[in-house]
Formats: sequence, C-alpha cells, structure tokens
Amino acid sequence: MPFAIAVDPRRVRRSVCLALGTSALLVMSARASYGQVVRAHPLGRDVPVYQPAPGEPERREAPALQDPTGDVSLREVVALALLHHPGLAAFAWEVRAREAAAVQASQRPNPALEIQAADFGARQLAGGGINEPVQSQATIQLSQLIELGGKRAARHALAERDQDLAAWDYETARIDVLTEVSRAFTDVLAAQETVSLTEETTRLVEQVQRTVGERVVAGVVSPIEETRATVALAAVRVESARARRVLEASRTRLALLWGSSTPAFRAVVGDLKMEPAPLPRFADLIGQVEQSPELARWAAELSQREAAFAVERSKRVLDVSLTAGYRRFTDVDSSAWLVGASMPLPLFDRNRGGIEEARIRVAKVYEERRAAQARVTAALADAYAGLATAHDEVTALRSAVLPGSQQTFDAVTEGYRLGRFGYLDVLDAQRTLIGAGSQYLRALSEYHKAVANVERLIGAPRPGHVDEPTTARE
Repeated sequence: MPFAIAVDPRRVRRSVCLALGTSALLVMSARASYGQVVRAHPLGRDVPVYQPAPGEPERREAPALQDPTGDVSLREVVALALLHHPGLAAFAWEVRAREAAAVQASQRPNPALEIQAADFGARQLAGGGINEPVQSQATIQLSQLIELGGKRAARHALAERDQDLAAWDYETARIDVLTEVSRAFTDVLAAQETVSLTEETTRLVEQVQRTVGERVVAGVVSPIEETRATVALAAVRVESARARRVLEASRTRLALLWGSSTPAFRAVVGDLKMEPAPLPRFADLIGQVEQSPELARWAAELSQREAAFAVERSKRVLDVSLTAGYRRFTDVDSSAWLVGASMPLPLFDRNRGGIEEARIRVAKVYEERRAAQARVTAALADAYAGLATAHDEVTALRSAVLPGSQQTFDAVTEGYRLGRFGYLDVLDAQRTLIGAGSQYLRALSEYHKAVANVERLIGAPRPGHVDEPTTARE
C-alpha cells in the first residue's frame, strides 16, 4: 500500500545509479549471451513456404487452392505442401504470435491515476459538545512503477528467445513436411510402376494362355493345363485390380498434404528406377548429424533457459513506485502538493525458489541435449541400415535377378511352344519373373524413402533422389 515518506535526494540518486548500473550489466550480458540465428537448412531451402505477413488477419477457412491437373513433379508437390499444409501454417502463426509477445515484453508499465474525495459530510465534536463539520478534501495523484534491476530488458530477452524457439520448431516442422511429402510421392510413383508392371504381367500371362489354348486345340497337351493358365490369369488380374486401388489411396494421401481430399493431378513424374548413388559411409553421416534441426535447436533452448534465469535474478532488485499528486482543501480554499514512494519489503518472498528452479532448468538442458543427440544418432543408425539394405537389394535385383528372370521366362515360354518344356516349368518361370519385378519395385521404394529419412536427420540433401532439383545444394 502506498505511503508518503521523507527522502534524502542524495540517497535516491545513489540508489537509482546503482540500479541503472545493474540494469546495464544485465542488458550487456543478455546481448553477449543471446542472439541465436535460425538458419534454414539446405534441404528444400529454395522452396517457398507459407509465412503470414505482420498484421495479416487470421485465416478461419482453408485458403483457396488451385489443384494441379496434369503431371506433377516432386518439386511441385513439395511447393504445394509447404504453402498449404495446415500443420506447417500453424507453426508459422506461432512464430508471429511470439514476435508480438516480444514486442509486448518490451513495454514499460502504465502509470496509475488515482482520484480521491475524503471527509465529505464528516463532523467532529468540538468544545462544548458541538458538532462541527470536518473540512473535506480532494486528491489527485499519479503513480509510476519504476522497474529496477534490468527486469524489462531481461523480460524482452526471454521473449526473443521464445521467438527463436518457435522459429526452430517451424524449421523442424518444415523439414518434417518435406520428408513426409517425399515419402508419399515415392509411394505414388511406386504404385504407378506397380500398376504398369501388373498390366505388363497380365499381357504376358494372356499370351501364355493363348499358347496353351493353341496346344490344347492341337491335342498336344491336356485341357487341365488350359485351366491352370486361366487360374493364373485370374490371379494376375486380381493383383492388377489391387494395385490400382493402392494407387488411388496413395494419390489421396499425397493430395491431402496440400489440403485437397480429391486428387486432380493425372500422374506424378520421377525416375524411380534411377541407378542408386554410391552408399555413403556411416561415419560421414554421423559427422553431419549436428546439422539436424532437432539438435540445432538446443543452442536456442539453452539461451532461452539462461534468459529465464536472468529474469528470475532480476527480481531480486526491488521495484519502486513513485507518486506525485495535488490535494485541495475545499473548506479553507487551500491546496498542497504530494510526493511519495513505495516499495515491497522482502520479508517473506525473496524469490529464492524461482531462481533455483531456473538454475536447475539451465543445468537440465545439457542432459536433454545429450538425450536428443543419442536419440537422433540411433534413428540415423536405423535409417542407414534401411538405406544400406535397400541399396544392396536394388543393386542385386538390378544387375542379376531381373535380367536372369526375364531370360529364363523367355526361354521357357519359347521352349514350351516348341514342346521342350511342360506348363509347370512355364508357370514357375512366370512366378519368378513376377516376384522379381514386384520385389524390385518394393526395394526401389524403400531405398528412396530411406534416402528421405537420412536427409531429414542430417538436414541436408543426399544424391540419388527421385527428383534431384527438389533439394537445394550449397
């Protein structure tokens, strides 16, 4: 509660100079310790993203979107997703909210205006027991809280560090969306190739069935073989229908990443069957793991904890409220000026708990970062294992299995036509060829998705993607 005091001007000047000096030291310390710059990682750095402009009204409905109708590349779908992905837009708005919070944190406290009217209608007993009126008075006073100890500077520094953390979360979300789009694009591309494979397989099986029918008509083989060929053709057609349904589901999942529930594009274009790039060494990837946004953000996290610690320490310096006013004595037509000051007395709360909590949280951040580094390294090891396995599988299928399966099928089919092989030999060669083709497409899909996983963890592009122009190079 405010109260009027008599003060020595020299002591006031010394106290104010000491408080201002402490504030200056805290501000200089904050400027020296803080200032983490959020830098966009090379992965997809050249692709524009949605960022609301300052003062832009919030979007209550989904933004207008022109769905692509023709063939689309990975770069085009990434651009669509980064501009229209709802989750990424939410992170962008959070960055703007933290910017506004930083502006608010730099504001000084408002002054307080107080108007009082006292002793109206009051009376007191005078000599002889006569009630005499008490003179009334009106007071107008203005008070201002003076924050000492660098509180405002520390508070503003903390808000800026919160803003940096929001920006890092946005960068992490951007790379997550880019990776998700890359994986979904690979699924669609692999599904398209699977549909083409099943169509080609259906054509081959139909050709074999015609050959079997001709031999049955000629009386060379039993009609049972024609029945077997019909069953094999039906199975291939079922697999072809399933591949088309998988393709439609993959197309829908991809379109949902830019907010469209009905895909309008005709097809995705990319080189799924491109030759895999040489497998990198795991030690080289470990050397790049520090570029991961999940680890890079911890420098900003440490600065934020230190800023929170500085805020708690600044509370040890007591604030002062200065008051000045004017009082009017209405009955005697007299007036007077008022000055005063107030400050809290640190009898019970000295903020020791707040300071200790902030200090512990600064110590905690080092352990959290080590845990995050272990988690990212383990994830990179798993991603590398998947990449190496898919790379070896693609290489083996590409160089030996697929050519051998095709040559065997062609030779057995021709030999069956000439009567050198039985239909079971043809059926076995046919199954081997179909299985090798399906396995090759699955391995290619796993390889490209493993590349995307590794890129996400190191925050940088790797060669050998289905669409090289999508990634920015340094």
